[in-house]
Amino acid sequence: MTDMSGAYLEAFLEMMSAERGAAANTLQSYERDLEDALAFLRSRGTGLTDASADDLRSYLSHLAGQGFKSSSQARRLSALRQFYKFLYAEGLRTDDPTGILDAPKKARTLPKTLSIEDVTRLIGQAEAEAKSGNGDAMAKLRMHALIELLYATGMRVSELVSLPASVLAQNGRFLIIRGKGNKERLIPLSQAAIRAMRAYGEALQQAADGADSPWLFPSYGKTGHLPRQVFARDLKSLAARAGIRVAAISPHVLRHAFASHLLANGADLRAVQELLGHSDISTTQIYTHVLEERLHDLVQNHHPLAKQAKKQD
Repeated sequence: MTDMSGAYLEAFLEMMSAERGAAANTLQSYERDLEDALAFLRSRGTGLTDASADDLRSYLSHLAGQGFKSSSQARRLSALRQFYKFLYAEGLRTDDPTGILDAPKKARTLPKTLSIEDVTRLIGQAEAEAKSGNGDAMAKLRMHALIELLYATGMRVSELVSLPASVLAQNGRFLIIRGKGNKERLIPLSQAAIRAMRAYGEALQQAADGADSPWLFPSYGKTGHLPRQVFARDLKSLAARAGIRVAAISPHVLRHAFASHLLANGADLRAVQELLGHSDISTTQIYTHVLEERLHDLVQNHHPLAKQAKKQD
């Protein structure tokens, strides 16, 4: 039986151009993807016209084996779906073999984070500038307090910049944070964060423009407190002065560093969930790669058989 795949592919591209006004680049992409699928199917003794769902599933597995990203696999599957919809609509096939195929799952990207050394360098830079007294002393004290609080608590940046000034009156080592859904959570503070916040608070109380503000980090902006964007910009500037790659830093990256470093040093995943304010443990589980690395190192360094293998090497 003659394989009509080439002719049907040409007819499909003509339809996409004439009826849907597809751009030249789109048509080229469809043609390239479908011809690639056709070449694979012909190697299995079939073609696009007669391919079964299993044939197409094998093609997607072939792409995965070739190292194609899930996004590229999904694009190829999308082209196949459009093609078989065309064949079905034209009465050239009585079924759509792509109908039962699942789209390739996108790999879950790991959050960017910083090493403990980079965080130490960043905080050290902020502390040195705050103690120098040069330039805008208030801004430097504020940045030091922001950095220490963010890394000590893992707060969301929105929670950090909108802290009320009343936290200065708290004498304990804990901070009450109001997060998403207006839920409150209790988070311990490091001694370094307490010192930085007190030093900044004392300067704030003496400043004419900050004494009457209800916010810990007041601003003349619409919200009345420091905008997230301003903090993010100033953080990148601090990172540059500390010799840290600017593209690698953001307030959210410091939140990730807080979680990753806790887990790497033995913290329980449930405890980290509470500290981050995640309502669902599945959100926190993105950090399990840190646990997996720690467990791997634990086995390699402490299991008797692993120790014996090292001695033999």
